[in-house]
Amino acid sequence: MKKIILLGAFVVAFAVQAQDDTAFKNDAIELIKATGVDAAFDDAIAQLGGNVAEAKREEYTKEAKGTLNSLYSKMAELYMAEFTQAEVKELVAFYKTDLGQKMATKQMVISQKVMMLGQAWGFEVQGIAQKYVGTVNATPEKTN
Repeated sequence: MKKIILLGAFVVAFAVQAQDDTAFKNDAIELIKATGVDAAFDDAIAQLGGNVAEAKREEYTKEAKGTLNSLYSKMAELYMAEFTQAEVKELVAFYKTDLGQKMATKQMVISQKVMMLGQAWGFEVQGIAQKYVGTVNATPEKTN
């Protein structure tokens, strides 16, 4: 009898945890979409399908957009690993403000520019490193 009660308690606890995870994942997906990434994915789908014949474009777009739910789910798991559900809810609230919406529209452009700055900086540091290659063991040997 105790085993049945323990098993029942385990099943109930598991079901409650699954519901909590589902709510958390839904909140994380809402955050992802609030950042404007869905528009970026729509643009990417359109660009990647640029060579698709006009007669097949609607079918292509529907199938390509069908892959987004899986992507959002995987992205949500990344957010869930880095933020608490309360933090995700705060971020969603932020992205619903005027400033948050501005951040969402500017974030992609800023990220691309930061990437270019980072690449330029990497080349600069690589040049500095090249000056020091081979100089570590360049001390003259002692002769007797």
